Amino acid sequence: MTEAHHDPELSPHTGWTRADWLATADRLLAAVRPHATPGNSLIHLPGPPSRSGKHSDGLEGYARTFLLAAFRTGGANLEDPRAPELLAPYAEGLAAGTDPAHPHAWPRPLDIPQARVEAASVALGLHETRALLWDRLPAEVQERTVDWLSEMADVWVPENNWVWFRATVAAFLRSVGAPHQASDIAYAIDETEGWYAGHGWYTDGAQQRGQFRNFDYYNAWAMHLYPLWYTRISGADAEPGLAERYRARLRAFLADAEHLVAADGGPLFQGRSLTYRFAAAAPFWTGAVFDASPLPPGRTRRIASGMLRHFVDRGATAEEGVLSLGWHHRFEPVRQTYSGPASPYWASKGMAGLLLPADHPVWAATEEESPVERGDFTRALPVPGWLASGTRADGVVRVANHGTDHTPPHQPGRDDPFYARVAYSTHTGPELGATRSPAAGRDIHQRDGDARDGVAYDGQVTPLDADGVPAHRSPFQRLALTDEFAVSRHRAHWPDEETADSLGWARGPWVTTASAVRGPWEVRLARVGHPAGDHRLLVGGHALADDLPPAASAGGVVRRADGLTSALLPLHPAGGEITVHRSEGTNALGPHSATPAYRGAGQLHAVAVFLGRTEADAGLPPAPSVSFPDAETAQVRWPDGGETTVPLGE
Repeated sequence: MTEAHHDPELSPHTGWTRADWLATADRLLAAVRPHATPGNSLIHLPGPPSRSGKHSDGLEGYARTFLLAAFRTGGANLEDPRAPELLAPYAEGLAAGTDPAHPHAWPRPLDIPQARVEAASVALGLHETRALLWDRLPAEVQERTVDWLSEMADVWVPENNWVWFRATVAAFLRSVGAPHQASDIAYAIDETEGWYAGHGWYTDGAQQRGQFRNFDYYNAWAMHLYPLWYTRISGADAEPGLAERYRARLRAFLADAEHLVAADGGPLFQGRSLTYRFAAAAPFWTGAVFDASPLPPGRTRRIASGMLRHFVDRGATAEEGVLSLGWHHRFEPVRQTYSGPASPYWASKGMAGLLLPADHPVWAATEEESPVERGDFTRALPVPGWLASGTRADGVVRVANHGTDHTPPHQPGRDDPFYARVAYSTHTGPELGATRSPAAGRDIHQRDGDARDGVAYDGQVTPLDADGVPAHRSPFQRLALTDEFAVSRHRAHWPDEETADSLGWARGPWVTTASAVRGPWEVRLARVGHPAGDHRLLVGGHALADDLPPAASAGGVVRRADGLTSALLPLHPAGGEITVHRSEGTNALGPHSATPAYRGAGQLHAVAVFLGRTEADAGLPPAPSVSFPDAETAQVRWPDGGETTVPLGE
């Protein structure tokens, strides 16, 4: 096993070098071996099964760890003396898995949809290790593998990143001289054009072409990765100009993405499939592999190494070296219905940089500071409708969300905690209720992210009904976005289990919500419109989680032992109520969580939302103030003397 080798001079921020990455990959691969079936075709890791069942989950264990083995042994590592040893169980597993007569044969892509996902990992891994594995396989194993992969031809896939699973397999089959479905490739390329929203961002599918509402990490670890890897597998067979087009888009995306990583390496906690963890590093490595990054190579490695260390140091592999379902540690509520015990190994994509040699600039250059380490910033991300802000003093990155809800726009839907909150950050996560059971009904906007049962208070701006239940805001409409503020609008509604058609759900008033940001503060504004009613408004701060219950004051200031603080200060109107809601076992960042929340009556509301580090007994830093020159305008005054005018009209 490769030995780690820290180098604080080469890597002054993380200490990690390529040797540390190799050692981590070796440990991850070694940890799954005891869980392999005889013949090594399936890997059954501990944890609850996915909706696809244990057999499919075993294939997932093989395919996703094979992808890790491929990045560990392919590219610059083909001459590594350990490479044949690391690939041997995967060669054996390929022979057994593709043999229909073997007791641990793989499920077939024609029969199990999840096998279609894993087929792409198998194909990509075979391409990267071709000289060591594919070219040395017996002819009969090659033939069986082609037969198994060929079931991907024209097979049904959802209208999202899955189209690239078929195209990736088709490209590999073409590369080894096997029959392939050319229309699968053409379809993926064409659909991807319809999902491209500009500035380097893709929506992960859409109900209708031109609907851009599904923004999350699939933009990073799927929609940028697979198209470029398709061109790598295809070589001279790739369509003219395609690689250049995809590289230009990745460059544009990375200019935004580097602003969504904390100083401690933590990625923004937003979107589905977060149990893939450091797969969030995949686009940074893809940029290096394909010469498609605007970042200096030392900054690329600093961001990627920071992500990997963030999870390794916080317990992601604490269970006998195996990646668990969760975030820092096992936390099963973060899983979606498709998540199985081996799902976290899509994190393997975050190891793609190992294909590059030790003397490549991305490994040889001295680490450079990430954006949040260089200084405070605010940055409008117009495509997802986000306003990002970072503060150097605490390394925290926050996002005000006024454009992404993962919900079709034509009628009310249930809020998904991974998408519908007003605010997300790198240091906090939304409160997660129980996953909705099939008995709870499937509304018209059932999504991969899953709406959740229960009431959550964090990241909210929404009316309350007579029983104090918060309304939902999905879908919401973007109104404005600058580097200083973001504005959106939604019609409040309350889902009803007895009413199948969401158009029949109880409706509340239209609410215009705005976020003005500077430093650790967000001034969250709301204008409650028509139809008029006596609804009180809820504004929820960031849910702060820790191993021990965070301390909380009567004034709504919640503080962890390390100083990270979440707080709300009512600015308008006078007389609002501040409470702190505590919970256990509902937050991915710790077993104990606490959320400050404001409730107040009236048409216009302003609440200062704080997230940052404070010193014990020092209190909060100076807060902003606000005035309303009229019912459609807010004037925010910042502690540094600056002002921001925010429109609240329709």
